[in-house]
Amino acid sequence: MCGKSYSFARAMGCCSCFGFNRRKPKALRPVSRLNCRISQEFLLEEEIDDEDDNSYNGEATNPTHGDDGELPNRVKRSEEILKFREQNGLICRRIPVKETDKLIRSEDENGNKMINEYVREYKIGAGSYGKVVLYRSSIDGKNYAIKAFHKSHLLKLRVAPSETAMSDVLREVLIMKMLDHPNIVNLIEVIDDPNTDHFYMVLEYVESKWVCEDSDPPRGVEENTARKYLRDIVSGLMYLHDHNVVHGDIKPDNLLVTRTGTVKIGDFSVSQVFEDGNDELRRSPGTPVFTAPECCLGLTYRGRVADTWAVGVTLYCMILGKYPFLGETLQDTYDKIVNNPLVLPDALNPHVRNLIEGLLCKECKLSSADPDQRMTLKDVAEHTWVIGDDGPIPQYQCWCTRARLG
Repeated sequence: MCGKSYSFARAMGCCSCFGFNRRKPKALRPVSRLNCRISQEFLLEEEIDDEDDNSYNGEATNPTHGDDGELPNRVKRSEEILKFREQNGLICRRIPVKETDKLIRSEDENGNKMINEYVREYKIGAGSYGKVVLYRSSIDGKNYAIKAFHKSHLLKLRVAPSETAMSDVLREVLIMKMLDHPNIVNLIEVIDDPNTDHFYMVLEYVESKWVCEDSDPPRGVEENTARKYLRDIVSGLMYLHDHNVVHGDIKPDNLLVTRTGTVKIGDFSVSQVFEDGNDELRRSPGTPVFTAPECCLGLTYRGRVADTWAVGVTLYCMILGKYPFLGETLQDTYDKIVNNPLVLPDALNPHVRNLIEGLLCKECKLSSADPDQRMTLKDVAEHTWVIGDDGPIPQYQCWCTRARLG
């Protein structure tokens, strides 16, 4: 079964900033219900110390090489795909990601710690690979969310036989360099000084997540708000799939909301690139309550339809304020995803019911989930409830497409 060695915290979606600890947990903690928002009580044991506390003073490590001196295969392939797209004008970004190889650590006049132009404000997230800290630029005055890592720590974390956690971080950077869409969090800068052990990803700062707080009884968001959010999610995810990227971890915690109510997809730490339309994958590292049945069966699966299932779970969570399939343990959760029928309240809007049932379709043939029966994102974009009074979701034409078309 996919993911049975994940920590229960990560598996239940409680530590999503940087990936997860793949060691077998000492015990699975029973959970009756989890709210949609991140819970800090399950933070992983291996959360690293503050990036500014000088706790990592060992020799600097080259982040582009594994223990055998070679890039892990998937990172190599991502680099090859990225270079091909650059050479053929297929990179969407008009303004490239800034790459900085010099790190200056200092303090401002008020004693606040700084990295290059950025003044530290406060920590806003954490996980097993590193943490996210809010910084303010001393040049433009804007806030930025900075993912901070220690390269030596990443290289010690083995996530697969030929890969370390550094592989995941490098792949995340490579993927985000390709992307430019109003519903996707933007990567601004990468700071990687070969003479230090620090590695930073400077991201646009998005103010909040939607509220799906723990309450009794559980509650979601208002239906019109859910429709607006879903339209943004589908627009961003269709763009990713059109550019041969599988997100791999769509869930409310990775969907941020701006002050104007726009949803942006974030956290590409487990995303993968595919080519030639072949999105067949084996590794399924996403959050288990959002995992598609075909992934739970330990088979190969298609990344795009697995993302679409996660959209269905997210919509269910938005509308009803709880998860459709959640067990007392990780194993129990997977069993329910595969075997339990979808239960929806009788009073649910019939259009919403039709949409959720289409997204969370797990018709079985030959004892295996058949994602071909599942609604596609194109189907969702054209669905009556999604269209509402706003019309079909606009087709986003990225800059590289406009350039090719003249």
